[in-house]
Amino acid sequence: MKPTDIIDMAALPEKRAVSEKGLNSAAIKPGQCMKRDFILCSAARVFNRDGFQGASIDLIASEAGVSRQTIYNHYRDKEALLAAVVEDALARMSASMFAVLATFPQTGDNLEHDLVAFSIRMSRNCIYDSSGAFLRKILQANETNLPLAASICNTKGPAQAIPAIAARLARLAMDGHLHVDDPDLAARHFMALINADTHYHILTGQCLDDAIIEKSAVNGVRTFLRAFGRR
Repeated sequence: MKPTDIIDMAALPEKRAVSEKGLNSAAIKPGQCMKRDFILCSAARVFNRDGFQGASIDLIASEAGVSRQTIYNHYRDKEALLAAVVEDALARMSASMFAVLATFPQTGDNLEHDLVAFSIRMSRNCIYDSSGAFLRKILQANETNLPLAASICNTKGPAQAIPAIAARLARLAMDGHLHVDDPDLAARHFMALINADTHYHILTGQCLDDAIIEKSAVNGVRTFLRAFGRR
């Protein structure tokens, strides 16, 4: 169980040994790890429900059944707590993302079909899963800048996908299956194109379903191959 999976539930997640930004420098004992995870779960629910501005340490403490001081023993302020929740969601998104990246097509045989299948897996398992939806809601809906959380997003999660995809596109180009002068630019275009339709539906307040994700992947890959396909 993880914080972003229990926004609507009250279960305790498994222990984690990963440190988070905003933690006090004192050594963390096993019991503290469990309490910290419970705080993260409760914070995820409150941030998801009320947003950063509407959330407060008092609300989170009440949700977690702990004192304000207990939260401050782990996190220096509300932004540090949000950053820890964001980092947790991104870490889990990254794990899914790298598993999907391992399925990126390595040959030009049936390239369009394989790129579409890859794009659908990336969207379903990484970008538009529960962690992705939670992150978009938290980071896009706030009226104030959140530099600590934003800095984490700039280095983890989807930000790590671009260089990984660029390297794979470069290999396909070297083998003559694509025409790519700038792999990083091609990777950014690839990610933008396969998500173009889904982003439009999100911006217009429509719910995503498998049909929309699949259509976005097909249209994006076909457009990408028209621009970067073998000539």
